[in-house]
Amino acid sequence: MGKTFAVIGDPIDHSLSPHIHSAAFRELGLEHSYIGYRIPKDELAEGIEGLKKIQISGFNITIPHKIEMMKYVDKIDESCSLIGAVNTVANNNGVLKGYNTDMDGFLEPFKKKNLKIENCRILLLGAGGAARAIVAGIAKEKAKSITIANRTLEKAKELSEFATKIQLESNFIQINEVKNSAKNYDIIINATSIGLKNESSPITFEGIRENTIVYDIVYKPMNTDFLKKAKEHKAIIIYGYEMLLGQAIRAFEIWHDMKAPYNAMKKALLGGF
Repeated sequence: MGKTFAVIGDPIDHSLSPHIHSAAFRELGLEHSYIGYRIPKDELAEGIEGLKKIQISGFNITIPHKIEMMKYVDKIDESCSLIGAVNTVANNNGVLKGYNTDMDGFLEPFKKKNLKIENCRILLLGAGGAARAIVAGIAKEKAKSITIANRTLEKAKELSEFATKIQLESNFIQINEVKNSAKNYDIIINATSIGLKNESSPITFEGIRENTIVYDIVYKPMNTDFLKKAKEHKAIIIYGYEMLLGQAIRAFEIWHDMKAPYNAMKKALLGGF
């Protein structure tokens, strides 16, 4: 008997999740289905009731519902309470349990490529939605320190205080103050939306060491200007799609309690570009 899964948000038609999960079902011969389901901003409560009625087995949550969804789950795992947002829900006979796969999704490419975060100095650009999960992941992996650079200093300060609270040494600056200090870091992450519309990199990579890890969480376009410039300086690159794939794999494993078919999911995701 096939189960139904979904991704909810608004807008939803650009979501690649249906491709990725459907490919996994095909690969493993599962009779399940995965749909995109648009729920406008102020209709979350009704939307959730509707999903319960059709006995949805699980769903992903995207913009704008990730924080508000916290109100509608019956249980949460620790990643959720730490990050303060839900992006994956499992429905167990009407009991909704919330998870946040952002942190594991972010860390997955490091594990796949055998790259270490421990004792590294990190520069994080951006302090928005995904940044808090990234900080949590970096703290978990015992980085040496993090510098948070953002356009609005207030948001960077808040995130820096969160980092300190979870035992990660941190400081914050405005994004235009980075100038040519990128060379002082081992890992540089773009968690801003700069790059989505092909804007040029917010920082320069002058003088960075070869093998500095440069990670852009923007996944469309795949080759952002930020990553192109990092490549010119012989950096190790992590693409935004790798985080997206990491999140999908974690969600798959939460719902199905079995290993996700990584290659089939990767192929479907890259085919979606």
